[in-house]
Amino acid sequence: MDRTDFTLAAEEFPLCGQAFLAGEETPDPESRRRVRVMIVDEHPVVRRGLFEILHESDALQVVAQVAAGREAVRQFSAMRPEVVLLDLKLRDMSGVEVIEAIRDVHDSVRIIVVTAMDGEEDIYRGLRAGAQGYVLKDASEAELVEAVLAVTEGRRYLARSVAEKLADHIYSNQLSERESEILSYMATGLTNKGIARMAKITEGTVKFHVNSILGKMNCASRTEAVACALKRGLIRLP
Repeated sequence: MDRTDFTLAAEEFPLCGQAFLAGEETPDPESRRRVRVMIVDEHPVVRRGLFEILHESDALQVVAQVAAGREAVRQFSAMRPEVVLLDLKLRDMSGVEVIEAIRDVHDSVRIIVVTAMDGEEDIYRGLRAGAQGYVLKDASEAELVEAVLAVTEGRRYLARSVAEKLADHIYSNQLSERESEILSYMATGLTNKGIARMAKITEGTVKFHVNSILGKMNCASRTEAVACALKRGLIRLP
């Protein structure tokens, strides 16, 4: 996926608030009664907790709870919920793959990522795939309900910390696809010679990319760059 294809104007993600308008029309309050919601999370305790929170709202109705990605796609086709609460980490598919699969079926569905994953790249990928909201699992009950109602009304909803990290991602010097590949090899402990062999490029080219990575990430060493990349979610260890 080419990151340069995805651009977001700063005004679409203001840091001064959590919910913001993404469409021009707002439905009549009555039209949002009993919004149909599906919960997708592999942990039973989390699913139960989300159900209990949503069940307390007269405006929401949980129509399905599933633990895996493929089942989520099947249940969506059967139940056609208006909003999907989705964790990014599932046992059989990534959350991004689930978002893309569901939106292929019905592109007007509202999807909110509800996850503990808060790396810049995690946020970027979820929103790039088509999610309208991103909420962390330490959110309050009121915030979760607010997020569901916000996306139902045609708005996006980002937790404040998520919006800040997304802004950092957009405006920072982003790594190229090749640099991301080199950084992943660096994380495995390969030397420049080893990286050159794996990437099928010269050792001199590897050195050039490593220096560029360190400069863009404002890091003084390879170790610091790898640690920073792991923290930001730019790479994953095997």
